[in-house]
Amino acid sequence: AASPDVHVRICGQEIIKYDLEIKALIQDIRECPGPQTVLTDLNSKVKEKFNRLRLRIQDLEQMAKEQDKESDKLAILQETEAHRKQMLSNQTAWRKANLSCKLAIDYLEKDELLQGGDSSVRQRKTTKESLAQSTSGITESLMSISRMMSQQVQQSEETVGSLATSSRTVLETNEEFKAMTGTIQLGRKLITKYNRREFTDKLLIYLAVALFVATVLYILKKRLFPFL
Repeated sequence: AASPDVHVRICGQEIIKYDLEIKALIQDIRECPGPQTVLTDLNSKVKEKFNRLRLRIQDLEQMAKEQDKESDKLAILQETEAHRKQMLSNQTAWRKANLSCKLAIDYLEKDELLQGGDSSVRQRKTTKESLAQSTSGITESLMSISRMMSQQVQQSEETVGSLATSSRTVLETNEEFKAMTGTIQLGRKLITKYNRREFTDKLLIYLAVALFVATVLYILKKRLFPFL
């Protein structure tokens, strides 16, 4: 089976990936020029990322409890606590970004009502589009980092699979070796037993031949030399 620390590393990498994605979305909220529907969509994405992040932090905490070594357990628990604190910090930043964005949207809407006129509306629209393009560029850069981390996570998962396959192969080879060793030992016992039996058979044959020769000599002696 794969080493437990591999699963811990994969979990930690996924937590970092979600953390970066959340930070990117919070930055988008800070710079969101509106309207309210765009802000609502961004908040929905942030909530989804926070839910996934919370689950992975819980998984990491459970892995810590399953460690055999106390030192490994404490190290992973410390890492878990650090990730949890970072998540709380992101939640605080999220609330502040929402407040700032809502105030900005309200201000722009009031300004449009007060200023009026097509030219000023077009100018503010151009400003919004410029801000949107800038935000999109930042988001794309952070998402690129997130994709790179996702690839790293996938590579780690493939490594886990490879380690598991290698482990099974080693176990199967070990079982075959044990079976072969048993067969060799059994063969050795049979050969030893056969050699002992062969020696016994040869000894009996020699004794029978000697007895036969002695009998023949005794008969010849009685017939040819009766006076002896």
